[in-house]
Parts: sequence; C-alpha cells; structure tokens
Amino acid sequence: MKMFLTRLGFGSKIVITGDITQIDLPADKVSGLREAMRVLKGVEDIAILRLNESDVVRHALVQRIIKAYEMDEDRRNKKDKR
Repeated sequence: MKMFLTRLGFGSKIVITGDITQIDLPADKVSGLREAMRVLKGVEDIAILRLNESDVVRHALVQRIIKAYEMDEDRRNKKDKR
C-alpha cells in the first residue's frame, strides 16, 4: 500500500476502496488497508470514509449481515483492549 500511495503525482487524486470485514489474513498478519487507515488518519487532505449498514441499498439481509460483522468487530476490539 505504501509503495502505491507514494506514487501520487501532482494534481492527482486517488480513491482506495476496500471492505475491512472481508480481510482474511491470519491474525498475526497486518492488513495494508487497516494500516493505511491507521497511519493516514488525521493527515491533511486525506478523507477516510467508513460506510455502515444504512449505506447499503441492497437487500435487507445484506444490511443485517454487515451489522453483524460490525458488532463482531466491536466485540473483538473491546476484548483485545483488556
């Protein structure tokens, strides 16, 4: 990710999309997307947008699935902070 981001030319714009609920790396491996979000948070001229279930305009079941993964991630994050 870093190598990609450092190739941005003058006057250019980059949009990076990803779904952190679909990261299938082993627990001991770092996600490039999550790392970029962490490192770049608060950097001027960079916006990080996180969509949630209300942004999904497909089937209601898809919204419930996304919500379930968000709740699971929140539980795991709380457990890791103990």
